[in-house]
Amino acid sequence: MKTELSIEIDRPIDAVFDYTNNQVPLWSKIVVTDQIVNNVNNGDVGTTFRVITHDHGREMIFDGEVIQFDAPYLSRVIMRGPQFDIDVEYVFVHRAGRTRVTQRSQVIPKGLVMKVMFGLFGWMFKASGRRALEADFATLKQQLEAEA
Repeated sequence: MKTELSIEIDRPIDAVFDYTNNQVPLWSKIVVTDQIVNNVNNGDVGTTFRVITHDHGREMIFDGEVIQFDAPYLSRVIMRGPQFDIDVEYVFVHRAGRTRVTQRSQVIPKGLVMKVMFGLFGWMFKASGRRALEADFATLKQQLEAEA
């Protein structure tokens, strides 16, 4: 299941890149904690972390790793969970004092049961995930622009 969403934020690219990557629990309603396990060159490729999410009454724990990092233009992580993995990429583009942030994500189900569930109900999961991301991006924009 793949999702892509973009938003324009009225802040410089460096500020948007830093806040988006390093303050996720402050702007995401789903992410409860995001803790660095092993920091490689201030968040570079190979950095590992643990994320705890809470969504629809369920807590899930993901072990993550930074797999691409080109500050302030690109960051990509893979988060591995017991039922599915999530591959998340953020692309940042500077536009005359503003920054366009695009998140591309892919949820990769594990095991036969999860694959069947995603096959049958993936459209519902995708719609719910997109609504959550739209809300999170609105919060990200509001928080960053309030700092200006």
